[in-house]
Amino acid sequence: MKISLGKKRTKSSRARGSHTHGRGFMKKGRGSGHRGGFGMAGTGKRADQKKSLIIAKGIDYFGKRGLKPKPEKYKIINLSEIERVAGDKKEVELKKYKILGNGEINKPITIHAFAASKKAIEKIEKIGGKIILNNGNKKSTEESS
Repeated sequence: MKISLGKKRTKSSRARGSHTHGRGFMKKGRGSGHRGGFGMAGTGKRADQKKSLIIAKGIDYFGKRGLKPKPEKYKIINLSEIERVAGDKKEVELKKYKILGNGEINKPITIHAFAASKKAIEKIEKIGGKIILNNGNKKSTEESS
């Protein structure tokens, strides 16, 4: 009996002469065709070859979870920012904004907006300005008098 203490032959050298080099069907061994993509591509419900990786790392991968956020109808702007945006203008159009009452405003301005908080309306009316909301509701000092 002969025992060899030499190096173990590499897999690639052992596959020489084999038509498919141990890859099974011939066409599967060309390029990346059989792999399905890069990384986690091809991991579906039945991708058993990658499922062990997901389970071992504890990745929250399978199924749908959580709620989708609703798209916002408007953006938010504070009173303190409106004066800076307006500059010298006496009328400002902010039709995609809700106006919040944070900060102060020093000059009367007419504002066209989507919505406004009660505090913002009070502060603007106190100075002599008015807010006209998108849905047709008018909030002004002129109407109340």
